Amino acid sequence: MLIAILGTYENGQITLDEQPPFQTKTKVVVTFLDEIPTQLKNTIPGSLAGKKASPDDDNEPLDN
Repeated sequence: MLIAILGTYENGQITLDEQPPFQTKTKVVVTFLDEIPTQLKNTIPGSLAGKKASPDDDNEPLDN
């Protein structure tokens, strides 16, 4: 599962704008942005905790 959470890097520390939905040690990928465009700020979903997962047959063709 991929979850995007905005944050700020300053003086060697990363401060996240919201709490991640994980309770255990989790691998992360950090991407540094010069500036976040307004359009991107409005499209990042943030935490997906509590959302329903896609069904197992999500990639199957739809019935007519």
